[in-house]
Amino acid sequence: MEVLVLGRTVAALALGAAFVWIGVQHFVDPAWFEPIVPAVLGAPRFWVLASGVAEIAVGLALIVPATRAYGGLACAALLVVLYWANLYMWVENVPLDGKTYANVWHVVRLLIQIALIVASLFIAGELRSTSDA
Repeated sequence: MEVLVLGRTVAALALGAAFVWIGVQHFVDPAWFEPIVPAVLGAPRFWVLASGVAEIAVGLALIVPATRAYGGLACAALLVVLYWANLYMWVENVPLDGKTYANVWHVVRLLIQIALIVASLFIAGELRSTSDA
């Protein structure tokens, strides 16, 4: 059981730090993120900054032990919502840094997104073995 708690803690700290860092990047270089905001939303700068705030908040929630379980659930939800930008990039062949990506890259990105959602649910304590039930 202690290994499971340690695994959750390490995963939460790593994912939390990554989310805080990427959230800050939304403010440091918002123009980099703007092309992947789905056109139907309009106002790409607003959505980039709003998602940056959400990513920082989720990252901090993952880092703080008292909010970690809620942070894991919020992170999973945010990853589902934010995948829309990656899907838009894929379907519309949106270039990033002047480069478009092959389908294989987008499939790998999708698999990473799924793994991050599973990790978030693990951190939240939502994934249990049948012996825990």
